[in-house]
Amino acid sequence: MTDPRAEERKDMRPGWTSPVLLSLVLHGVIVVITLMSWQWITPLEEPPEPSISARLVSPEAVPPEETTAPPPQPEPDEPAPVEEEQREQQEEEQRRLEQEQERQRREEAEREEQERLEQQRREQQAAAEERERQAREEEAARERAEAEAEERARRQAEEERKAREEAERKAEEERQRQEQQRREEEERRRQEEERQRQEEERRRQEEAERQRQERARQQREQQLEQMAREAEEARLAEQRRREQAAAARARETEMQNERARYVSLIGQAIENQWYPPSSAREGMSVVLRLTLLPNGELQSVDVVESSGNRAFDNSAVSAARAIREYPVPDSRDTFERYFRQFTIQFEPEI
Repeated sequence: MTDPRAEERKDMRPGWTSPVLLSLVLHGVIVVITLMSWQWITPLEEPPEPSISARLVSPEAVPPEETTAPPPQPEPDEPAPVEEEQREQQEEEQRRLEQEQERQRREEAEREEQERLEQQRREQQAAAEERERQAREEEAARERAEAEAEERARRQAEEERKAREEAERKAEEERQRQEQQRREEEERRRQEEERQRQEEERRRQEEAERQRQERARQQREQQLEQMAREAEEARLAEQRRREQAAAARARETEMQNERARYVSLIGQAIENQWYPPSSAREGMSVVLRLTLLPNGELQSVDVVESSGNRAFDNSAVSAARAIREYPVPDSRDTFERYFRQFTIQFEPEI
């Protein structure tokens, strides 16, 4: 339901508060400001990017007579295309001005570049002319100096030629005198060398004879010493051989005694651990191969020759394995030779 008082307040609002009228006024102000700002821009400076900001003044921004009135509605019959056409004209004018400013800036930059290049060309031309003038002066000075140097060199060469000819004459006279002295000196030296050579040859022959005799004497002495040394070495070698043989025989006897003693001990130890089976008979024997470690520990036991009775053989093997530590000789040589691996005949008394 529409409020009658609101309709009355709407009809009572003044005409200048119309949105369309306010928008036209605002755009006109913006156009005037833009045209004035273009006149302040100089073509030598980069123009700032134009920015146009517009804000529509809504009816709410104008204080109404009563705050309770509803917002005014735009009338549909207003000429909106007029505003669009004005905005397009303003944008077109803005683009044209920007293009004109850009053209002016390019022309100014080209003009400055041409002036700079022309100034540079004039400076280079002046420098080249100055260098050419200096080069001509230097060439003239060099030619004068060369002429003076050639004259001085000619006079000096003439003086040197005369001095050289005089020096050559004196040198030739001195050379001939020295050549005569040299020939005389060489003759005296040759005679002295010949005398010394003959004397040296005589001394060399005497020394060679003495050395030959000395070498013969030394050779005879060395032969005698060698014969005596060889005889002494042979005697000592024979003595060592006899001593080694005696020691070997003694060691062999000792090792054989130790072997017999330890074999007996081992056989007795196996017999102490042996439990005769019921099938054992008097006169049964089995040959066992024992492998021991240096600490007396049994490594393996095998039957080499069976007794023909399996129970008897197994009982002998069990007895050998029951021994925790076999008696072995302290000598490592004896152990390695006889007890590392050996055979023993097990023939217990039943």
